[in-house]
Amino acid sequence: MNRIALPALLLAGIVLAGCQSSLSGDTYSREQARREMSVRQGTVEGVRAITIEGTKSNIGTAAGAAVGGLAGGQGSTAGAIAGAVVGGVAGAFIEEGATRRKGQEITIRLDTGNVIAVVQEGDEKFAIGERVRLVGASGNTRVTRAQ
Repeated sequence: MNRIALPALLLAGIVLAGCQSSLSGDTYSREQARREMSVRQGTVEGVRAITIEGTKSNIGTAAGAAVGGLAGGQGSTAGAIAGAVVGGVAGAFIEEGATRRKGQEITIRLDTGNVIAVVQEGDEKFAIGERVRLVGASGNTRVTRAQ
């Protein structure tokens, strides 16, 4: 690997790590701070382990293509093009895999009688029959333990 490819690969890793955002019930984005949110109460009826797919932002593709082009371009233009194509495909797969998360689908019977399901990261475990709060605004809802 030449002297340019290694720093480019490290930069791609840093960029991919910076693209990850949490889908946890305990994490709020800056845009959600200081906003009014509705609060509902309910009881957990079911919990199912799921996988939340990773991001597909083209950053991995671009970074992989750059590294592949540099690595493949040691001797010829054709090698650089082939390296860029292979690197781009590999970069896309790496990005999606690196940002994939374990999650849970939580089915909740609201106190109103309606039944809903919310998907979020699986950092907080819920049990069937447990009382929970749902906090949400603008279509984003998170589940936390009732207090």
